[in-house]
Amino acid sequence: MAAKRSGAQNRRPQRDDVSSPSGAEPRGEPPLSLERIVATAVELLDAEGLGGLKMRRLADRLGAGAMSLYWHVDNKEEVLDLALDTVLEYRRSPDVGEPEDWRGQVIHLLLDWRAAMLRHPWSAALLPRRALGPNMLVRLELLGRALSSAGVADADLNGAIWSLWNHVIGATITRAKFDLTDDDQAAAQMRLAGLSERYPTIERSRLLLDNDWDGTFTKGLDFLLDGLTANR
Repeated sequence: MAAKRSGAQNRRPQRDDVSSPSGAEPRGEPPLSLERIVATAVELLDAEGLGGLKMRRLADRLGAGAMSLYWHVDNKEEVLDLALDTVLEYRRSPDVGEPEDWRGQVIHLLLDWRAAMLRHPWSAALLPRRALGPNMLVRLELLGRALSSAGVADADLNGAIWSLWNHVIGATITRAKFDLTDDDQAAAQMRLAGLSERYPTIERSRLLLDNDWDGTFTKGLDFLLDGLTANR
């Protein structure tokens, strides 16, 4: 999948040690840094979504002049790359099994990935169209290694990785956007009951009342992992 150049991968490191011009920041504010810019951008995105990230608004939150941001980042696109990669950082749990426990590794990796995106709902919509930064590449590398150790052939590895990617992204976007109340769900199920001759299977399974998002995600993941290793 093609991706844009990632600011997270093409930093100009000399900027990190360059101070903003004198007077660019109000007194009393901590010095401007790349880390502060990215952390504040994540806060702004969490609060207002993708449409709320404007360089002027970001500068206001930082208590800085808008032009001083450009001593640390090239543009808003780079801020988005860096913010996305920051929230996708993976810290391996000490409870995950040894390397031979490939299934435990994959499940923990993907559950953690989904949880990170649910904490930052804007990230799920952003990820498919952004360049991949180092934290996301680490996740994909760990996923590929675990699947390889499970016996997935190199010829099938890309298909396996993208299938799991699609499961995580699809489930996360659906969960973030599917915001029906209990009353809405009950009304939809009642309407479906009246159409049971046309839709007998999903009426019988009470599909529209199922809000076990975590359980459904895990069960779907089990289906995928069982299929990936069925013929090894």
